[in-house]
Amino acid sequence: MATKTEEKTAADKLTAARNKNLDLAIQQIAKDYGEGAIMRLGGERIVDIDVIPTGNILIDRALGVGGFPRGRVVEVFGPESSGKTTLALTVI
Repeated sequence: MATKTEEKTAADKLTAARNKNLDLAIQQIAKDYGEGAIMRLGGERIVDIDVIPTGNILIDRALGVGGFPRGRVVEVFGPESSGKTTLALTVI
């Protein structure tokens, strides 16, 4: 039976491997699509781009930049009657 320290080091190794793979994926996406194409949730970097506010503070905050980025394609999806059309009409 494995001891707690062995389990902890195995979990630490797994976490380190996942973080390494995630960093590699983020670097590749940034290389292919440019800086700012992807960001980590809760990242400290503030992106200064023009946005169109959605009218909902929580959605604006979740988007990470304060609204829909101006000049970019945005896909809004979700189940029926979840407010997709209302959100889109509020933005335009």
